[in-house]
Amino acid sequence: MNEARAREEICRVGRSLFERGYVHATAGNISVRLDDGGFLITPTEACLGFLDPARLARLDAAQRHLGGDTPSKTIALHAAIYAAASAADPRTSCVIHTHSAHCVALSLTGQGAELVAPITPYFVMKVGHVPVIPYARPGAPAAVHDVVAAIGRYAAAGIPIRAVMLARLGPNVWHDTPASAMAVLEELEETARLWHFARGGVVPLDAGQIDELRQAFGARW
Repeated sequence: MNEARAREEICRVGRSLFERGYVHATAGNISVRLDDGGFLITPTEACLGFLDPARLARLDAAQRHLGGDTPSKTIALHAAIYAAASAADPRTSCVIHTHSAHCVALSLTGQGAELVAPITPYFVMKVGHVPVIPYARPGAPAAVHDVVAAIGRYAAAGIPIRAVMLARLGPNVWHDTPASAMAVLEELEETARLWHFARGGVVPLDAGQIDELRQAFGARW
């Protein structure tokens, strides 16, 4: 994706997420890794519903600010995700972070190492495992370390992931385009919403059902 198209897609996806309540106020951020190794990322304190393509922050491969408004402080985490996730998914080119309400609510309960169990086939197929990263203040280096460690741990087990949940903050999801990353986020938040409606009293898919999804659709679980 060229830079001009990437700028338009970041703004389109940001507006869509804002209008449908996946983000609010100035919460959340979106980045794209460009073909030259540099990055576009939403500016700090920007509302995703009202982004200007020309004002998105442009950085080089070393995360040096080249143009646009001041980049979100989460660029360090996004760059680390690109580097770690690319070992299994070389085309990883977009990271989205939101404060989606149902995901955040689940992370407040301390219910386990993963945000939600495999309760629907589309969660298994489109999202996969979502490890919960222990709480650290926004922008803390500890979060970067813990996210990279989680990506590496699952990859070593032969189960590449596309999402992590920062406890009390929100999910980070990634894929090869902004539209694909948004689809992962949407499925994750919908699954968290279903879990909330069921008050946790849900029977997950069993091993045989999950294996069938692997065989039929290549689900990474």
